[in-house]
Parts: sequence; C-alpha cells; structure tokens
Amino acid sequence: MGNKYLDGTALTIVIIGAINWLLIGLFRFDLVAFIFGDMSWLSRIVYAIVGICGLYLISFYMHLGSRSENA
Repeated sequence: MGNKYLDGTALTIVIIGAINWLLIGLFRFDLVAFIFGDMSWLSRIVYAIVGICGLYLISFYMHLGSRSENA
C-alpha cells in the first residue's frame, strides 16, 4: 500500500516538473523560479525533488516488463 502511495506521489511531482518544462520551452516562463525565486534555496530544493522523483520512476521500466508477462 505504501509503495502505491510513493509511486503516485512521485509520478505527480514529475508531471508537475514536465509541465514546468513545457512552459519553459513554449513561453520561456519558469513557474518554479516565478514562485520561489530564481535559483533560491527553495527553488533548488524543488528542482532536486523533481529530479529525485524522476530517478525513482526509472524503476517503472522494470514494472512494464512484469505487467506485460502477466497480461
């Protein structure tokens, strides 16, 4: 049960990070920098959390193989 919560939380954070990158790519607007300041300690923590969640989600590739075998 706890792993499902962690997976959902990490996925949500990475999706928010992806939306931020979309805003940067399309409009040159960094939402994290706008809210927390340009490379302030708080914005760096947010960027680090998004990156850690992205690294954690690499484990989803292992789940893809096991799900297709069970289907």
